[in-house]
Amino acid sequence: MPTTPAQTPERGAPQEEAVTKGLGASTSGELAHTTQADRANSFKRFALLSGRPALIYLLSRAGVLLVAGAVASNAHEHFTKALVVWDSPWYLSIAKSGYVSAIPPGTSNAAQSNLGFFPLLPLLIRATHDVTGFGYSVSSLAITFVIGLLAAVAVWWLLHDVFGERGATRGTALVFFSPGALVLSLVYTEGLTILLVCGALLAIRRRRWGIAGVCAALATMADPVGSAVIVPCAIASFLAIRSRGEWRSLLAPLLAPLGVAAFFAYLWAHTGSPFEWFNAQRAGWQTGSFGGSVPTAVAAMWRHGFANPDAFVKVISLVVALGLLVMFLRAHPPAPWIGYVVTVLAIGILSPIIGITPRLLLRGFPLLGVVGARLESTWFEIVLASSALCMAALAVLAVGGGRWTP
Repeated sequence: MPTTPAQTPERGAPQEEAVTKGLGASTSGELAHTTQADRANSFKRFALLSGRPALIYLLSRAGVLLVAGAVASNAHEHFTKALVVWDSPWYLSIAKSGYVSAIPPGTSNAAQSNLGFFPLLPLLIRATHDVTGFGYSVSSLAITFVIGLLAAVAVWWLLHDVFGERGATRGTALVFFSPGALVLSLVYTEGLTILLVCGALLAIRRRRWGIAGVCAALATMADPVGSAVIVPCAIASFLAIRSRGEWRSLLAPLLAPLGVAAFFAYLWAHTGSPFEWFNAQRAGWQTGSFGGSVPTAVAAMWRHGFANPDAFVKVISLVVALGLLVMFLRAHPPAPWIGYVVTVLAIGILSPIIGITPRLLLRGFPLLGVVGARLESTWFEIVLASSALCMAALAVLAVGGGRWTP
């Protein structure tokens, strides 16, 4: 039967529709394939570039581990024992048995207890021990090593946002070859603090306010100086609201204090006082007057000179910090970074005992990172070499005989 004109479109419509669907499916498939390829390329680039800070970190650890190995060999003791020193046993005691319920009687050394230390690192040590079955010493060194590696990668990407690849590499090198970086090979909280604060600062730059708040909250549960991260969260939120009316940014400063608040609430339930950490610090360690750390160090160095390594290192660190701060501010870093660095330095100065130390400067890592990123080539090489030598020297003093307190 001949086909009528009215029948032609009826037969053609399904064919055209099929062709259209086929083209749509093809286009969607190409887009999906392109998206997957872009993601794969992005991941490859991330992995490739992250190898730079990873190598920096591994090289910086090699020197400290060589010192620890020499110390252990000379003392005929296990290698891990040379690294689990100073504050490290306190974190291990919390990981093993939890917090004690009361401060011992007396003052100074007699009154020291694990109530003077924050809980996040011990929790991670305990989790590592439970998952791997390793002993507590090995578990603690393993987790702090991994945390330090992640921290180096995080610092590199934070600096990369502002200074590019070359600046990020130089800045990361100065952070992880800084004199205080020796403690990244001990069971200390610096690596964890750097990682979490860096996560918060990265999230702030990307306006991921919830992530920034969570990272900041964890940082305040890792280390007392980590509470300085509340300041950049508040600064970033203020600027976001003022310039864009972004009220959601309040998530960051509102979430940030929850970590330290949870710790103090636990101490309240466990010991009967929410201020037991402060009480433990005052009883066992920080027995001086607030703001007295810097004058005390200067006076001790004036009287004893090199014979008092603790005071000497604090005074030299103060002078170096002032120089770094001038260079840091001249580089015009982001306002949240400035707020964090200034708050960290203020905590050290106001403390009865901390003062300005290599460890404090390490926790104020944007100070070192920005200066390293902006230094000219010749000066950068000189500063980096000097810094690495100081790190090795302090490692000898701290691990090899305890002549300097990290």
